[in-house]
Amino acid sequence: MIFSGCQSRSREISIIDRKCPRCGQEVELISTDTEVTCEHCGFTIYNDTLSCIQWCRYARQCVGEEMYEAMKKVLEHNRRKEEAV
Repeated sequence: MIFSGCQSRSREISIIDRKCPRCGQEVELISTDTEVTCEHCGFTIYNDTLSCIQWCRYARQCVGEEMYEAMKKVLEHNRRKEEAV
């Protein structure tokens, strides 16, 4: 899965605690998840720490085709959201 020479801090799977921006409920996000839905209000929270695909030439091989495409969708969503502000 992850190459041994990967410079990313996300080599190990971890749980990230986030607060839902809509309702403030605590939400657990697994570091390999691209998004999670708040169980309290249904808001979709995106994993904004998935950025190695922006600069690593081995990212597609490293995380696999399916995860790579999912991560690209999250990055595109975040880019559009920033442009709208």
